[in-house]
Amino acid sequence: MNEDTLNMEVRKYLKKVGVTSQREIEHAVVNAIESGVIKGTATIAVKMTLNAPAIGLNCCIEGDIALE
Repeated sequence: MNEDTLNMEVRKYLKKVGVTSQREIEHAVVNAIESGVIKGTATIAVKMTLNAPAIGLNCCIEGDIALE
């Protein structure tokens, strides 16, 4: 195993996850506000699951996103 390659590949994957996740969350929040499901002052509970079955990884990361 080349640790530098692993590090770079993990970073590339996490960048893709971060950019995609942010875009999806922002889009969903705007739609929810426009449709009246939530108010622009809400705090939204979020949960991300990281799963890599080949190496036995299953990690859940929870948090909150405050809109104001």
